[in-house]
Amino acid sequence: MMSAESDLSVLRERADRGDASAADELIELAAELGDLGELRRLADGGNSAAADQLIESASELGDLDELRRMAAAGNATAADQLIELATERGDLDELRRLADAGNATAADQLLELTSEEPG
Repeated sequence: MMSAESDLSVLRERADRGDASAADELIELAAELGDLGELRRLADGGNSAAADQLIESASELGDLDELRRMAAAGNATAADQLIELATERGDLDELRRLADAGNATAADQLLELTSEEPG
């Protein structure tokens, strides 16, 4: 039985050679292991399934920095997820930062949250 690390390296080699099924397996294994670095490498290489999985994993782990990085790079799904997490947490600073960067959804959420505050 191979270790997860050797599985990863074998799948990585196959994926890097253009093997789509190996890339899918690599994404699945990296997600199971919580290996955001591997998911980031694949996502940055243009793999949209890896980007989606990275957003999901980062959200589950509460990795706002990863979501911010992806949102700043123009990933709308990451921005939406960041807004959702910030809204759940009542993180007005995060919503304000996104709104100031031009995100209309964040601006709407910010308005909604601040208008509910008493006083």
